[in-house]
Amino acid sequence: MNTTGERFERAVSIMARLRAPGGCPWDREQTFDTIKPYTLEETYEVLEAIDARDWDELSGELGDLLLQVLFYAEMASEEKHFTIDDVLDRLSNKLVDRYPHVFGDVKADTPGEVVRNWQALKAEEKKKRAGENAGKEKHRHPDSVLHGISSAMPALMEAYKISTRVAHVGFDWPNIEGLFEKLHEETEELRQNLKEYPEPGPRPQSAKDVAGARGVKLPEELRSRLEDEVGDLLFVLVNIARYLSLDPESALRKTNRKFRRRFEYLEDRLRAEGRKPEQASLAEMESLWQESKQQEKT
Repeated sequence: MNTTGERFERAVSIMARLRAPGGCPWDREQTFDTIKPYTLEETYEVLEAIDARDWDELSGELGDLLLQVLFYAEMASEEKHFTIDDVLDRLSNKLVDRYPHVFGDVKADTPGEVVRNWQALKAEEKKKRAGENAGKEKHRHPDSVLHGISSAMPALMEAYKISTRVAHVGFDWPNIEGLFEKLHEETEELRQNLKEYPEPGPRPQSAKDVAGARGVKLPEELRSRLEDEVGDLLFVLVNIARYLSLDPESALRKTNRKFRRRFEYLEDRLRAEGRKPEQASLAEMESLWQESKQQEKT
């Protein structure tokens, strides 16, 4: 097994064997729809390994993600839709076509020029596919700046892609101060709607009720307005991340891990006293929370 090509062909043949008669019963019964959750899971495990800079783990997770590609391609081949060769050909052709400054005579000396060329090429591709895809996306014009952005992706990623696309055509804040003004505006709109929010009751005995608004029942119309305002607030925060060239998904994952670290520290300290979080006061937990933050600093 000397070449990359030979290694790749071995992986393809293993996948084909798993799906063939006499192969693995579990793999043989899978469909495009049943494999989708695993694809999403493997993608996030790749991102987690990257964030942790765990290179040994990353090589394994990238293999798991590649397995998803091989799985889809094998099923498509069985149904006579396309093969892994078609996937590779389309990828190679796309790379050559979209990098004319490398494989052609187009000039692009800066990352900004590369992005502008990339967007122009994608726009041409969209026009070319417009006739082929007529009727497939009835509610989206093929020339729309937002054409091709899937609504099935995570909401943070979709918001990031939407705001990036429109920024490329000039629909953007002239400076970050404008974004902070918008953040203040959206925060105030949410606060205004909260004036109609019912007063919460006492802290419940059941832990499962604490996560919500302590049993508050909202009128559907108010719930809808609050959902809109919170969504607007999140969209502005995504735009702030984009403006600063940060990935909001990665930023939130980092904060999630930080929160888990600190809360687990809090739990460990209480556990050492023979207690659980629900047996501690909010003041005690806040004190331990601040202690965990100080531990991280030192």
